[in-house]
Amino acid sequence: MKGSTTSETESDRQEPAHPQHTVRTILGSLREYKKASLLAPGFVFLESVLEIVIPTIMASLIDQGVSGRSMPAIIKFGLILLICSAVSLFSGFMSGRYAAIASSGLAKNVRSDLFAQVQSFGFTNIDRFSTGSIITRLTTDVTNLQNAYQMVIRVGVRAPIMVIVAWFFSFRISKPISLVFLIVIPILGLGLIGLSLLVHPIFERVFHTYDRLNNVVDENLQGIRVVKSYNREDYEEGKFGRISQSIYQAFCKAERIMSLNPALLNFCIYASLLVISWMGASQIVASGNNASLGLTTGDLTALVTYAIQIMMAMNMVSMIVVMVVISQASAERICQVLQEVSTVQDPADPVMEVADGSIRFQDVTFRYSDRSERPVLSHIDLDVPSGSTLGIVGGTGASKSSLVQLIPRLYDVTEGSLQVGGVDVRRYDLTVLRDQVAMVLQKNVLFSGTIAENLRWGNSQASDEDLVHACSLAQADGFVREFPDGYQTRLDEGGSNLSGGQRQRLCIARALLKKPDILILDDSTSAVDTKTDQLIRQAFRQEIPDTTKIIISQRLASVEDADMILVLEEGRILDKGTHQDLLRTCQEYRSIYESQTRNKDGEDKDHE
Repeated sequence: MKGSTTSETESDRQEPAHPQHTVRTILGSLREYKKASLLAPGFVFLESVLEIVIPTIMASLIDQGVSGRSMPAIIKFGLILLICSAVSLFSGFMSGRYAAIASSGLAKNVRSDLFAQVQSFGFTNIDRFSTGSIITRLTTDVTNLQNAYQMVIRVGVRAPIMVIVAWFFSFRISKPISLVFLIVIPILGLGLIGLSLLVHPIFERVFHTYDRLNNVVDENLQGIRVVKSYNREDYEEGKFGRISQSIYQAFCKAERIMSLNPALLNFCIYASLLVISWMGASQIVASGNNASLGLTTGDLTALVTYAIQIMMAMNMVSMIVVMVVISQASAERICQVLQEVSTVQDPADPVMEVADGSIRFQDVTFRYSDRSERPVLSHIDLDVPSGSTLGIVGGTGASKSSLVQLIPRLYDVTEGSLQVGGVDVRRYDLTVLRDQVAMVLQKNVLFSGTIAENLRWGNSQASDEDLVHACSLAQADGFVREFPDGYQTRLDEGGSNLSGGQRQRLCIARALLKKPDILILDDSTSAVDTKTDQLIRQAFRQEIPDTTKIIISQRLASVEDADMILVLEEGRILDKGTHQDLLRTCQEYRSIYESQTRNKDGEDKDHE
């Protein structure tokens, strides 16, 4: 992707969304899983209350049944315990089931929303995020969000309920002892808040490092042939290793900080149990295990159980805090994409029909970013009649591709106006406009699947005869038929089992199947020989005379028959005219022509 380094830096500098906006945006993806999200905490509430009631029933069983030597009391409270345990077990199962459904459903919807949002972006938006960054957000960040959401709607509901209700029951048994919890809980809470504030910035840095890691992997795999041909495997492994080491060190630092949490938790658990045991034992000895005078053995058993439950609930809270801290960074990064406003949008009352393929640039200036010091295109004035052929030439960096990418609104003009069919392109419905503009880009992209499936990207309803006809025009039918499976030949990812020239010709055929008003070839015959290039252009003249054709090429032979040739230099029109006109008036064009003619003559002599 163009400017990946810059886009990564820009996305990293984005301010995180306000927490309320972040939560609102994420929960907006729940949709059909709202019911499961409500049922999960409902069952958790029932399970938690029953777990807390059980120690009180157990205390009654001990005091009235065991200590009181009453078999009816033992049977009565035993049956109640059995029923409560069964209902608690069922509630736990159902809460887990609905929590899994809700969290997995949320993750599925967030991924879909992210992907749909990326599909709606203009190129300016896509340039703000690197490929690796988008992949990380769709995978690692969404997984973190899913895990945190499941914990929040299950454990996050369970822990506060257990703390509050357990303390209430302990308060009913012994007010002095219950005050121990009021001292311990704030200590744990403040400790967790402090640790989370220290760890959150680390996780933010980790996920940006993940973006870099994914970028390296993506870049390496796309350029693996270059890596191997230059024997740069060791260099690439070193680059990957350094980034991986950076992630390792960041996680180790975060884990060292969070390792203080269990130490603090264990200290509070054991300290509170010691205090409760000492106070409880003192009261039992003083009262002689007489409930009317003070604390009983059953009461002390219940208090110890409640103490353990409260401390375990606080342990759950600590795990939730860690997950929420991690997921908060992920959620903010996800919301950066979901809340990004596309720079290319349909107008309120769009034009739904393109009259013809005429193109008019009126004082067009274009910048990729508002922060760009100098424009990519400056003050472009150009009229291209419908059905004519426009050739575009110029050196590297002349902004030839940038010019044609404005036509289907892959980018929007910064200043001036660009009209297609007499209407400003910003007034068209995007789908309508792009249906009438077919582009064959410099980098020919084919997808895994059959040749026929790839061709039907141009027209999903195209018949087999249509495919053959389009491939014949693009000079592709001959080599396709040489494959054993013909048009059903399966292509590897990116069409890597084809030559560059074969990929270019299939992409041209795919574009022709759209039957567009405007056909743009962006240096898309560079990998074919001059004879094949000539046959393709001849087919264009004969088969699609009413289609406006724009041909960008470094090879002047590909554009010399054009109705008008545009010479670009550093984003400005240096000159324009027919081939013969430019040979007379444009020094730059004449130099290119003479250079290519000498090279061609030299090659011919070598062949002789």
